[in-house]
Amino acid sequence: MLPYFTEHAANPSSVAHEPGRTAREAVETARAQVAELLGAHPEEIVFTAGASESDNLAVKGAARAAGSGHVITTSFEHVAVLKPCRRLEQEGFDVTYVEPGTGGIVTAEHVAAALRDDTVLVSIIWTNNEIGTLCEVPEIARVCHERGVLMHTDATQYVGHGSVDVSTVPIDMLSLSGHKINGPKGVGALYVRGGASKIALQPIVEGGAHEWNLRAGTYNTPGIVGLGVASALCRAEMADDARRLHELRCRLEDGLAGRVGDVVVNGDRERRAPHIANLSFPVAAGARVIDAIDDVACSTGCAVSSGSVAASHVLRAIGVSDELAITSLRLSLGRTTVADEIDAAIEHVAAAVRQVAPQS
Repeated sequence: MLPYFTEHAANPSSVAHEPGRTAREAVETARAQVAELLGAHPEEIVFTAGASESDNLAVKGAARAAGSGHVITTSFEHVAVLKPCRRLEQEGFDVTYVEPGTGGIVTAEHVAAALRDDTVLVSIIWTNNEIGTLCEVPEIARVCHERGVLMHTDATQYVGHGSVDVSTVPIDMLSLSGHKINGPKGVGALYVRGGASKIALQPIVEGGAHEWNLRAGTYNTPGIVGLGVASALCRAEMADDARRLHELRCRLEDGLAGRVGDVVVNGDRERRAPHIANLSFPVAAGARVIDAIDDVACSTGCAVSSGSVAASHVLRAIGVSDELAITSLRLSLGRTTVADEIDAAIEHVAAAVRQVAPQS
């Protein structure tokens, strides 16, 4: 990325001069690298500022282009899909929020049962961002394709950890983000099957004619270059990374069970991505374990607002009680995670649970 901050810092849209053409070539190389990761064509890749923008462009863009109708999503989507769907409801669209069940998996049967004659869009998360469970996106895409309904997936937590081949799976739109595949923050992409000429999308960022009139704005060349390289690295290393991360996640969960005793894995234990562990601790029910943790970078399924604690909408959607949900921790593993860090995390988290657990 570094040369594109300095000696190759020209605007990629200014192809009338050599510096601009050099920058443009880098952008198109990255576009081809992202496409290759997905089994797509370069002209099907639209660069954005991240998956949140990609989600908004897909959901709002497709629905508004249709004008009216019915939209299907889930109750445990990322808020970058949920909030656009709420906005569409305000604009007169009817939205169905499919419940994932206790396992945290939305199936093709769930979606098929919700489809209507006026359904214009289905948007289903592939890997849930909090609990890591895998929805039946390939099967859902086939159901939607058979019914002639556009299908979008927020694949932010799936891309780079699982195989994607849009040449064989009829997904119409797919969102991804650079920093979730070890690339830079502030850059992402939306895959659009067949490109802008095949799927009608109303842009949410208007201005210049960038990205086939779907996303105006001067290109973030260094970020796009970084996204391209990260995509190439994922394609080469993904299978090995997935096996290693699965082993480390098992080490983490088994180690905590051995230290704490009572640990709940939220969501289906088998059908989930290898890099996310979402755990609750019944022995500390009603306590925020994260408040007692030092030296471990983790997050919680809880949101603190105005002095109150609210359980994660994801955990509520799969039936976890508020008392148990506020004990939850999401621990994420990455390409640089090593066994010593897992062992240290086990000790720190176990100590925190013991600290906040009610004394018998």
